[in-house]
Amino acid sequence: MKRNQFIKLSAAGAAYTLIGGYSGLLSSCSKDENITSAGDYIPVTEGSFNTPLAFPKVMQSNFALTPQLTAGGNFKNNSLSVYGYEAGSILGPTFQFTKGQPVSINVQNQLSDVSNVHWHGLSVPSMMDGQPHQLIQSGSFFLYSYTVNERATLCWYHPHPHGDTARQVMKGLAGLIVVTDDEENALNLPGGDREIFLVIQDKRISGNEISYSPTMNDVMTGFMGESVFVNGIYAPYHEVSTVQYRIRVLNGSNARIYHLALSNGKSFAVIGSDGGLLSTPQTVNSILLGPGERLDLIVDFSGQNLNDEIFLLSKTFDAGTAQGLQEFRIMKFVVNKIESDSFQLPSALSLITLLPESQSVASRNFDISNQGMNMSGGHMHGSHTINDLSYDESRIDETVAKNTIEVWTFDNGQGTEPHPMHLHGVQFQVLDRTGGRNAVQPHETGWKDTVLVMPYEKVRVIIPFGANTGSFVFHCHNLEHEDDGMMLQYEIT
Repeated sequence: MKRNQFIKLSAAGAAYTLIGGYSGLLSSCSKDENITSAGDYIPVTEGSFNTPLAFPKVMQSNFALTPQLTAGGNFKNNSLSVYGYEAGSILGPTFQFTKGQPVSINVQNQLSDVSNVHWHGLSVPSMMDGQPHQLIQSGSFFLYSYTVNERATLCWYHPHPHGDTARQVMKGLAGLIVVTDDEENALNLPGGDREIFLVIQDKRISGNEISYSPTMNDVMTGFMGESVFVNGIYAPYHEVSTVQYRIRVLNGSNARIYHLALSNGKSFAVIGSDGGLLSTPQTVNSILLGPGERLDLIVDFSGQNLNDEIFLLSKTFDAGTAQGLQEFRIMKFVVNKIESDSFQLPSALSLITLLPESQSVASRNFDISNQGMNMSGGHMHGSHTINDLSYDESRIDETVAKNTIEVWTFDNGQGTEPHPMHLHGVQFQVLDRTGGRNAVQPHETGWKDTVLVMPYEKVRVIIPFGANTGSFVFHCHNLEHEDDGMMLQYEIT
């Protein structure tokens, strides 16, 4: 039975899960012994929103990371046993780079597991990219050295060892990278305490630990937690004034998609995404953000009264699966000061030259629809693939000529699961989306490195491949899908 057939049978299970149960639905198939699942619905449990939001420290020099087992974060006023890039922290420091800056980052692995660091969103040499086969052994170190060539943007870093990425990220290994440049600085966007960085992640908590023991249903749908953290703090609040804030968001979750909105119903402006500023602001009331994606927002708290409480929400949405069934609150903003605001959002933000499709020298199609469970050798396992292939580090799946432009299509037209597709080594522009939402989204009008392909959608992107030769990977950024093999390798020659 194919997943698009099975999902029709799972509606009753989905309804059951809304009242606190688990669907646990499996449907066996014929001679190929495929098994599929609707997945377990993991509802979010809201906290009391009485813990202040915290921010990782910012580093502008002497960059270093030490993956280790430590105590960090804040869950109901208690720290957790986590993986951290420094002692006492669930998230690593925020690195601040400037465009054109050469950097060296020493990573000393003090975990008992192999690990590495991938610089998500940065175009770095192949040997510095932190790909699944580029591992740092326990007790060893690696010096990452590269030049930051990106325009101003928000990127992030996280581990990428094949088969163990999801667990290590869930346990706490992640951090932000802020790149600045002259173009962005000239806009005088809100800064200082009016620039807020939010890393949104869901976790499953057991005792004083982050639990990670995925079931087969978790592998199918992605591992989702009942507790939503922001910057390592469960259900936090943050005090604001009646002015405009620049709020920069990373969906750092393994699999959960967030449909972001404000509880007061006000619209907000999207000014940037994965690859930096958009050409013009885009006004929205809500926006869907997949794992690995980033947003740059201007949120206006003017007109609010003293002590008003405004929540950042995730609203319901239709994903064809257990995703999106529940509206929940992520964090709380509390108005503690009445101030006037002189900031005016520019009507033009950045010059983005759209790549004409006529410049493309090749088109490639990637089928990401065919997902299911397989029974082989007496064991059940997932089979998340791209073009029916699973990741093999010894195999180059696609070869691309340097300094050329190509159009790639991610085809989820027959699929029933969302897939946030991420390319290493490059940024791209979204050409179009057919099926599903059937439109390019407001935050997809600039440069991207991750694009959310929902069920029944087909998304085309146009990619300029530069002179950065070597092998890279592209994959689904649902980390359970990635670890399950939904990743291929391409080489720029």
